[in-house]
Amino acid sequence: MEFGPDKVLVVEADASSREHVAKILTDAGYQVSAEFAVTLKTVLGSMPDVIVMGASPPDLDCCDLLADVKRSEQARHIRVIMLAGGGAGERIRGLDLGADDVLSVPFDDRELLARVRAQLREKRPEDELRASVRNGRNSRREARRVLHALNRGRRTLRFGVALLIVVAALATGGLGFLYWRSQRQNVRVYTALAKLQTGIAGERELLDLARKARAQAEQNAIDSTEAQRQDLKRQNKELRDKIAGADPSQVVELERQLRTSNERLQKLETERTVAQDVIHSYAGSVCLLHVTVGVRDKGSGLVLRYTTMTPNGSPLADGSGQTQVQLGGIGPEVHMDAFGTGFLVSTDGRIVTNHHVVEPWWKNDDIAELLKQAVELEPKVVEMTAYFPGISHGIPIALQKISSDADLAVVAGNISGLKLKLLSMDDSPKAAVSGQPVVLIGYPTGVDAILARTSEDAVRSIAANTNGDPTSLVTELAHRNLIRPTNTQGHIGDVLADKIIYDAQTTSGGSGGPLFNADGKVIAVNVAMLRDFGGSNFAIPVRYAKPLLPR
Repeated sequence: MEFGPDKVLVVEADASSREHVAKILTDAGYQVSAEFAVTLKTVLGSMPDVIVMGASPPDLDCCDLLADVKRSEQARHIRVIMLAGGGAGERIRGLDLGADDVLSVPFDDRELLARVRAQLREKRPEDELRASVRNGRNSRREARRVLHALNRGRRTLRFGVALLIVVAALATGGLGFLYWRSQRQNVRVYTALAKLQTGIAGERELLDLARKARAQAEQNAIDSTEAQRQDLKRQNKELRDKIAGADPSQVVELERQLRTSNERLQKLETERTVAQDVIHSYAGSVCLLHVTVGVRDKGSGLVLRYTTMTPNGSPLADGSGQTQVQLGGIGPEVHMDAFGTGFLVSTDGRIVTNHHVVEPWWKNDDIAELLKQAVELEPKVVEMTAYFPGISHGIPIALQKISSDADLAVVAGNISGLKLKLLSMDDSPKAAVSGQPVVLIGYPTGVDAILARTSEDAVRSIAANTNGDPTSLVTELAHRNLIRPTNTQGHIGDVLADKIIYDAQTTSGGSGGPLFNADGKVIAVNVAMLRDFGGSNFAIPVRYAKPLLPR
């Protein structure tokens, strides 16, 4: 598929900064427009590929624009890079607000261009997939128009048997055309579904994945709580220095400020100690979930498979770069691999997680659109496995129950002989209160974060043993005792009837993770980032999970 020149919209209140950024991008060959401020309507009118949002927006207009863009069905695929003055705290705020990337000011011109290129690289495959879906919808509309024309023709034909024979011939030809187009459309859908397969071709790709994950982990190493702690320490030092050389009339006020700062710092230190206790006690009961999904024909049960493979076992592409797939045959199945988080709640091996983790196609717009184009297909779970820290093998699990009221599900596996601690859930009113500290434990980014903590020598060895297969990769990570969750701290922002809003950072793969309060009780199950609440995360209160468990 051909795309036009990449379009970049620069939104910056400061004229000199706006002109500087625009010139950098224009000189690099991008189609650039630069504005003081814009609305969502303006964005939809130009539909840029990337928005570079300046560090000096007029008031909070940038936050409103960012929220509008990410909320909009038409614009949410546009990548947003925010330029932020200040340190880690401002970068964290930008990411929490929903920006795809944040670059600190001042910046190196080459780094800005590299960030733009990176966003475009990630966006382009998504654009191709959406274009494929749109083409499929157009094909269906064309088919409906042909049928409508044929039916209308039948109603107006009144010219005898000879003409009826002609109409029958036309109808047969039209239906043949529809069948031919339907088959072409099915092939396109099959190919698009195959593109969703997550596999790692070899050592180089696995090393690249680990390096990117490591770089991202270093960029996000300081969470919002740690940033506050560092800011307070810096503020305390500055206040002490001021007190040492201050006029006596200023000392009282400075000492008051220092006491307030110390109290806030002590509170954060206490929360960190509590968080460390929670992590030490309960992280071992938080598992990485690996779900493998296939596609089959509803009527025949035939499975979507690759038609041709290379000698090293990789799918073979045709001259146009498309992977060849078909229903049935003897080739390997087309699989999609999804990762999420779950936590153990009962002695019979029941694990709480999200509905969209155990059925990754549920409310997945991309997969749903593809399946609409080939209604004879349906996704199916091929395999589900849970990997607990310290356990050198995966535990096969099966779906037990899905909530009809919330994005929650329960799976179960055989944990006999394993010394795993059960997590306790608390749905009492006092368990979750606005302002309280919380700890989120999970596996954000799936295996990427695990690889980021693994040495390159180990990654090379793992690549040699797994041959790019995701199941083999996770099995090898477990065998080497490398599967360990990450954690982030934060605070409850709001407690609503059906969700708890909080600010501990997470991302894809963190779905299903337990949200703990300071008492070490699970109060909610992490779901996703909630754009309407300023980029904060939201979790489902555990009272929605309890009905899924045996009484």
